Amino acid sequence: MANSTSNFDRRANHLLRSIQLCGGCVPLHSLQCKVSNSVIQTLLDKELVQVQNTGCGFLLEIAEDF
Repeated sequence: MANSTSNFDRRANHLLRSIQLCGGCVPLHSLQCKVSNSVIQTLLDKELVQVQNTGCGFLLEIAEDF
């Protein structure tokens, strides 16, 4: 069980680093086919990222407090 948790945390950390490398925000639709929704939801729950509605889509961006 600990192994699956560490894999999940590793995927969440990888996603967070990827967003940082892309300038702090990425279109949400570009991630949904590459990353599970539960990883995205975990980062949202931890308030490490936030979703912004641009009017033309949604951006997943790093929270300003992070």
